[in-house]
Amino acid sequence: MTRRVVITGLGGICGMCTSTGAIWQGMRAGRSAIGLIENQPIHDIKVRTGAEIKALPEHGIDRKQTVSMDRFSLRGRLALVTGASSGLGTHFAQVLAAAGARVAVAARRVDKLQGVVEAIAAEGGEARAFALDVADSASVRACFDALCAWGVPDVVVNNAGVTVTRPALEQTEEDFDHVLGTNLKGNWLVATEAARRMAAAGKGGAIVNVASILGERVAGGVAPYAISKAGVVQATKALALELARHGIRVNALLPGYVVTDLNRGFLTSPAGEKLRARIPSRRFGEVTDLDGPLLLLASDAGAAMSGATLAVDGAHLVSSL
Repeated sequence: MTRRVVITGLGGICGMCTSTGAIWQGMRAGRSAIGLIENQPIHDIKVRTGAEIKALPEHGIDRKQTVSMDRFSLRGRLALVTGASSGLGTHFAQVLAAAGARVAVAARRVDKLQGVVEAIAAEGGEARAFALDVADSASVRACFDALCAWGVPDVVVNNAGVTVTRPALEQTEEDFDHVLGTNLKGNWLVATEAARRMAAAGKGGAIVNVASILGERVAGGVAPYAISKAGVVQATKALALELARHGIRVNALLPGYVVTDLNRGFLTSPAGEKLRARIPSRRFGEVTDLDGPLLLLASDAGAAMSGATLAVDGAHLVSSL
């Protein structure tokens, strides 16, 4: 008999398949978990922890197939996060530290990074602050010189970004240069300098470029931003092609509308509610929605991923036109 079975309760991960005697894999509380389906009525199907599995007869189980949270660990790794003085950058730094990485936080103003360093230290992590203007090649080289005295990074989260919001015909040349200089040129300078250091050290690594769903779709009033993020998407793919031979993975994270302290006022306004109504999931993202995707791209869990663009947007990109 063949039937479709859905298993939930695997720490937020569910499996669906058409088979009998199938083995389901999931993750819960940092341990392996497997659901065993043995021609039982669906209400009798059980999800067992890794420890419980060990106490069971073999049942033909290949324990090598179990999924371990260790694949998402960054213990022993050094990670750099740009634009780390606020917003998503601060959050990303804390997520990487919680996963076990030593974290280098970088921004133009080092004084604004001290709170991030202290917050990570308070949770038992290790972080250092570095001055960095991503749009200035000399500043990028100086930052990596200082950072590499601590260690060559294994992970780089290319997060620094800016925008100017006004209609395209009111955007000035200075606006355009400012946005593309930071978002696209800066992204390129950091990614290529990181790759040079990784390749020279004879080590691979993971570069995560923070793009946006506006790199694949557009919105009014942010033309230079959308153009810059489309460039980041293509730069991600181009670098993934060329850096694969060095064992360096390059992927892009494409957040949708994510609530932060900077945009909370707008997103909770009547105009923000109209925007939310156009998202298929009818919700804005929270910064924690990005945790899993970030760790997937930064860790060994995503070892075969390079040149990928990972949208985290509540199906916004696939909404009807």
